Amino acid sequence: MNLFSKAGIGVGGWQLSLPRVRFPFIPELRRYSWDKFRHDAIAGATLTLVSIPQAIGFALILGLPPMPVILSVVVGGFFSALFFSSHHHVFGPTTSVCLITAATLAANTNLGLHPLQLAAYLAFMIGVVQFVAGLFNFGEVTKFISRSVVVGYTTAIGVLLIFSQLHNGMGFSSPAGEDFLTTLERVGVAIGVGNFSWWSVGVAMLTLLIFEGIKRLRPTWPEPLLGLAFLAIAALVFAHFHYELPFHLVKDEGALSAALPTLKHLPTWQDQLPIVRQLAGSALAIAIIGMLEATAITKTLAARSGQHLDPNQELMGMGVGNLAAGLFGLTPGSSSFTRSAVNYQSGAVTQLSSMLSSVTVLLILFFLTPLFNYIPVPALAAHLMRVGYKLINRPQIRVSTHSTRSDAVVFFATLAAALFLKLDTAIYVGIGVALALFLQKTSTPTLAEYTFNESGQLAELRDRKLRPNPQISIIHVEGELFFGAADLFQDQIRRQAEDENIRVFILRMKNARHLDATTVMALESLHDYLRKTGRYLLISGSSPDVTRVLRNSGLLRQIGEENIFPAEINPTIATRRALVRARELLPQKADVRLFYGRPLDNDSGTLKDVLDYEI
Repeated sequence: MNLFSKAGIGVGGWQLSLPRVRFPFIPELRRYSWDKFRHDAIAGATLTLVSIPQAIGFALILGLPPMPVILSVVVGGFFSALFFSSHHHVFGPTTSVCLITAATLAANTNLGLHPLQLAAYLAFMIGVVQFVAGLFNFGEVTKFISRSVVVGYTTAIGVLLIFSQLHNGMGFSSPAGEDFLTTLERVGVAIGVGNFSWWSVGVAMLTLLIFEGIKRLRPTWPEPLLGLAFLAIAALVFAHFHYELPFHLVKDEGALSAALPTLKHLPTWQDQLPIVRQLAGSALAIAIIGMLEATAITKTLAARSGQHLDPNQELMGMGVGNLAAGLFGLTPGSSSFTRSAVNYQSGAVTQLSSMLSSVTVLLILFFLTPLFNYIPVPALAAHLMRVGYKLINRPQIRVSTHSTRSDAVVFFATLAAALFLKLDTAIYVGIGVALALFLQKTSTPTLAEYTFNESGQLAELRDRKLRPNPQISIIHVEGELFFGAADLFQDQIRRQAEDENIRVFILRMKNARHLDATTVMALESLHDYLRKTGRYLLISGSSPDVTRVLRNSGLLRQIGEENIFPAEINPTIATRRALVRARELLPQKADVRLFYGRPLDNDSGTLKDVLDYEI
């Protein structure tokens, strides 16, 4: 179903589409059946079993009551599924989003708003960025972000998640959203003075043992749900017999209660401007991370299922999910790899599975809320630390750190920035370092002096003393000639031009690419310098793109069309023509041999005809 017609403008191989909104779920309904509903219902129920424990755990990271985080799963998951093209993509709170949100909430207490209000504002702003980006086909931008940035960032998220939950696992209090160094200091002090609970440590260790046992004995069973349910039932039994538990429960952090989500009143735009300015950086960073997560998750699942996806629909779906979460006063979310993978593995066939899961979560809240209230906080902390450990993907880290030196630098720069700077800043640092190294790599053109060898082919001149004519230099230019290469290009050419014996420079630009204004100005400066000293600049083998830039910039007219020799089918013809032109420009005469080859029969090979020119 289309609300806007599709149109687009192609720019440099990248399609910029005009506004277009689709509901991929609508066509699915036309082909829907009871068999599909059965698969979606089973997948939705399984998805619910994973979603609730995760949402309660994320509430610990955020330092907020569990209810708004769980309702974010309900509201965001339902509305985003209406826009997703993927059958398995699931929206909701994620580790990376919760960590950045927690840090943002802690850093903006001066705005005078409740942390949940700030989280809702953040969700709404993220939603606007993501929806507009998807609407205008900006989902493709993610392919320009280095994979090493993603791996470094994900690794840091895993480390931060582990350390952010140590205080809950050890039974001492600590504010949410603190930086890595402060967290390390608090943990060190707690261990040094013995300010922690052995009961909490024991429950955390027991939780990990239960998870591992279920995974080994029944790999297909949801170990987080079963393990946390077992511990919650045990805590409920102890509480029923009036035993005072020596560790915190979920209800101590903010009791769960059955409630339906309701729309919240937003303040006037004058009141919103300071909030928008404060939260803009974090909102943009989370939006970018959401794009990366959505791309990685949906492409992975599509490769398994064979489904064709529209990445911009996934981006719009996430935007709608965050917009809905903001309007209902809930926490932001993103693409969840765990829940999306569970959705796929459980046999979901349409987006309805995610919608059914949202409805099921609400029903469970109405009937099983007391059980979730008795989940031990150290058990949830152990669960989250286990999630953090799984985020540290050692095979991908090895690839990123051993493939190239640039990849290693990008990985460690992103990792360090995420650990020691703000998380929203770290993503920009990683992308910036990757782009800087890429520009450095591509902005190093190769310049070498060439000559015609005895077989009539252009080859590199190893010894300048063997130059056939000391007054003519053929400089072969190879590589990118955009603004990043202009200074290096100009310096190398000027060093060649310092040889006053050379009267004519032939720039062979057959393999030169992407000239821009900066490079044109460098060529213009070289041309002026040579002209003032009574020397000449010729250009041979210029591609249609290079010739077009020279003509549009006016440099072709300055150098003279008679001194520009565009590329031809035979790669050496243009350079030979330039040498003929050099004969006309030089005052004295000398012998220069040009070699032309014409094929004979198969037995005789190629005959070299020597043509002598006086230059």
